[in-house]
Amino acid sequence: MRKSRLRSGFTTGACAAASAKAAVQLLLYAKNNNTNETPHINSVTIALPSGGKASFKINNTLLTFKKARLIARASTIKFAGDDPDVTNGAEIIAEAAFNVGFPVSSSNKTAFNNCNNKIKIVGGKGVGIITKPGLPVQVGYPAINPVPQQMIRNSVIEAFLENGHQIEQIPDLAVTISVKDGEKIAAKTLNPRLGIIGGISILGTTGIVKPLSSEAWTATITACMDVAKASGCEIIVLSAGRASEKAHMKKFSFAEESYVMMGDYIEFALTEAKKHEFKEIHLSAQWAKMLKIAMSTPQTHVRYGAIDLVKTSIFLSEKNIEIPKELEFNTAREIFQYLESTSQSRFAFKEVCKSAKKYSEQIARPIPVTCTLVSYDGEVILSE
Repeated sequence: MRKSRLRSGFTTGACAAASAKAAVQLLLYAKNNNTNETPHINSVTIALPSGGKASFKINNTLLTFKKARLIARASTIKFAGDDPDVTNGAEIIAEAAFNVGFPVSSSNKTAFNNCNNKIKIVGGKGVGIITKPGLPVQVGYPAINPVPQQMIRNSVIEAFLENGHQIEQIPDLAVTISVKDGEKIAAKTLNPRLGIIGGISILGTTGIVKPLSSEAWTATITACMDVAKASGCEIIVLSAGRASEKAHMKKFSFAEESYVMMGDYIEFALTEAKKHEFKEIHLSAQWAKMLKIAMSTPQTHVRYGAIDLVKTSIFLSEKNIEIPKELEFNTAREIFQYLESTSQSRFAFKEVCKSAKKYSEQIARPIPVTCTLVSYDGEVILSE
């Protein structure tokens, strides 16, 4: 049976730009027709940074008055395609208003200015605020990255041009981006670790979310290291997962900013740590991932190859770790459980960590690497 092709989706930045364009179209409609009755906008088309255009269904439109100002509101529902994105289904909202001072309402946050200070982008409810240095946006500003900011401005300008205006005719305009339940969604992300408080980030460099792509992971790894470096951390802790991270945190007393969830991207994370010139690297993982690292595996996700148990047995044998040939194992965890029950467990675990350390230090040279093995009960077994 032929597998169906995975669907791509759109970034929060693209959704914010589409909502902003629809909101400005509402304002222009109200102005041109001298009315505050809300028309329904089915969809808008915006230009993407990656090239080409994309159409977005508009979820909601509304014209209202706030403090005697006409406010146009439009939203889109983020579709992430087949990517396991926690922001999938989030409502990305834009409110636009002419000739306004700031704040428009109590929920609005610091604005970005552009187009001769005519177009102002404001962070609303559900959009996080940057509280730590090292990210593309300065401390104190809303977590709307530079490319999405430009997408929003370009889409606003498009709305005016399509309505027959020239760029020099664009009046002072404020666009407030907000996200319904953004603070709840952000709790499922690494935003709090990065110092992004109060909501999600408006992200995206291409406008497109590719299903199961490495871009989100690697971008987050880099962002975490940027924050760690800017916070003065000299040691970075790379963890394969939440359990190994928590175990390391419990055992050692490093700053929260020093912890980076590398997931399966061991080679990328080590290379990135070297670029950031950290003085020491700690690597924390459970047995299966540590074993893959020890066997010089640059990408440890199962889709890049399940662990070869025959090669694993040969590898362990070469380390003088005895695995009876008559025993059959289906998983790396079963090997761990067997070794754990024997008198050679300490030796075996240490040898695997030593091999993982050697491989890691070849990549991160000259930075020293300490490998910490974590049990499946969430406790540190040893560090090498």
